[in-house]
Amino acid sequence: MRDRPGHGVKLSYYDFGQTPFFALQADQRVSYCLYVPRDYAEDGDKRYSLAVLMHGTGRTVDTYRNGFKRFADAQDCILLVPLFPAGLIEPADVSNYKRLAFHDMRFDLLLLAMVDEVAAKYRVDADRFLMFGFSGGGHFVHRFLYVHPDRLLGVSIGAPGSVTLLDWDHDWWVGLRDFEARFGRPVDIAAMRRVAVQMVIGAEDTETWEIVTKPSDPGWMDGADLAGANRQDRMRSLRESFERHGIAVRQDTVPGVGHDGGRVLAPVEDFFVQTLAEARSKA
Repeated sequence: MRDRPGHGVKLSYYDFGQTPFFALQADQRVSYCLYVPRDYAEDGDKRYSLAVLMHGTGRTVDTYRNGFKRFADAQDCILLVPLFPAGLIEPADVSNYKRLAFHDMRFDLLLLAMVDEVAAKYRVDADRFLMFGFSGGGHFVHRFLYVHPDRLLGVSIGAPGSVTLLDWDHDWWVGLRDFEARFGRPVDIAAMRRVAVQMVIGAEDTETWEIVTKPSDPGWMDGADLAGANRQDRMRSLRESFERHGIAVRQDTVPGVGHDGGRVLAPVEDFFVQTLAEARSKA
């Protein structure tokens, strides 16, 4: 191992390629792994972009890390894959991160702490990064966009089971009426317009067994069914909500695919490549 010039951080064999999971030093209840492109040289000067790949409820993180390795190598991009375990604080809970705040945990801020750790270790442009999430990850990433649009180059929102609309008639999580009180800042629509946005879903993604919320359920609140009956309806409502506020959306509907995040990655990769190309052309 050698000291990295300008960082004083020692890298080991396990800091390259597919890394193990590292506990976040700011809160060791959560962790993350990376994919560091094969040509990353510890004593080099090339800088890399950053893409965050957010898992869904099943926490199948390797589906996304493996699925984007070729993209990462070709596009000089480090992949950051958080792991927010099920059963944090409440043993049976599987949804803790999806609405950003849970008990004493702010998962958006924990993600940013992971980004800071990576930026301290590698030559990575981490001020603004790409982000993708599917299903439960789609919950997280569109809500992260509301709170931190200034940190995103582009966000790909994949088939969330529930959505938070740009709606000031309902409280969080259905809408944004109490957003500033909860998160300490208003929603910055102008900043959101500067973020490239993709919404992606399988054309056959119509099952509702997992996403129906009834008044007897813990997550119920007035307006819980406002966005529609299934993921197609809810994504359409989210897109229309964005577009009413002047936020451009690229919509990708993948033929013959149901609720399967591993089978929607091709258009997400294309979106990432396009977004990076546009950002680099402006740099």
